[in-house]
Amino acid sequence: MRAMQLTAPGRPLRLVDLPRPRARAGEIVVRVLACGVCRTDLHVVDGELPEPALPLVPGHEIVGTVVELGEGVADFRLGQRVGIPWLGGTCGHCAHCRAGRENLCDEPVLTGYQADGGYAEYARAAAAFCFALPTGCGDVEAAPLLCAGMVGYRAYTKAAGARTLGLYGFGAAAHILAQLAVADGASVFAFTRPGDTAAQRLARGLGAAWAGGSDEEPPEKLDAAILFAPVGALVPTALAALRKGGRVICGGIHMSDIPSFPYRLLWEEREIVSVANLTREDGHAFFARAASTPIRVAATPYPLEEANAALADLRAGRVTGAAVLVP
Repeated sequence: MRAMQLTAPGRPLRLVDLPRPRARAGEIVVRVLACGVCRTDLHVVDGELPEPALPLVPGHEIVGTVVELGEGVADFRLGQRVGIPWLGGTCGHCAHCRAGRENLCDEPVLTGYQADGGYAEYARAAAAFCFALPTGCGDVEAAPLLCAGMVGYRAYTKAAGARTLGLYGFGAAAHILAQLAVADGASVFAFTRPGDTAAQRLARGLGAAWAGGSDEEPPEKLDAAILFAPVGALVPTALAALRKGGRVICGGIHMSDIPSFPYRLLWEEREIVSVANLTREDGHAFFARAASTPIRVAATPYPLEEANAALADLRAGRVTGAAVLVP
């Protein structure tokens, strides 16, 4: 199979020929139909996440059709369209797994980071961590749901009850969650890179009450703010935009250092929380919600061999919505 492979952090991916993976017990192999290009992939490729399993095929927003079933797999059938997410396996025995918090597993398997992912024509995954995908959305549109949607949904649950919600970094995750929040009756305030009028137009088109640069103040105070932009300096900015008792949720796996800020920004019971990975329960809850709330996914497809161009566009802020590789 053809695959885009990372051999060292900071280097461009190489187009290589690799043996097609074979299903082991409990696993499936899929023919990849589409794979989203997530900002986490960018952190892996740029060396901002430590110790990737090199050489590595990145990608963890994988849509594919099942071509092989390993021994013991009964939940999927050949030819079925499925999704492979970031959380690809857990130990099942650490204190976090035993407490039902598998997103905090001490020994996780993370797709496209510790195991080969979907920047390839085929991908292998543990069947227990895969999802049957709903009908009604194309392969390119479904791919971002596997991380931007599911991990973003976990972040959204931390803002439960917010009537005014700020979304900092209006990319793949934020443009999906904005639609859920608007459907829930919240006023959404979208913060983009300063001057990114395309993202601001997208936000307003999806029902945002206001859209502007991250250097601007919202027209009213926020009950909660979710940060998808990996910019630590936005944490005190978001705190300053909150009402008393509000919450800032950091939704990314990596962020630049948070600068010092005056205690008055945190006072009055404001909170800062982070979101780590996802659980399978998050995924099932998100797909159930997506089935009842139509979601418009803005996605730009790239051929597999143009993965470096897709990453460069994401890095430079040239992607509106999500970027998706198509083998």
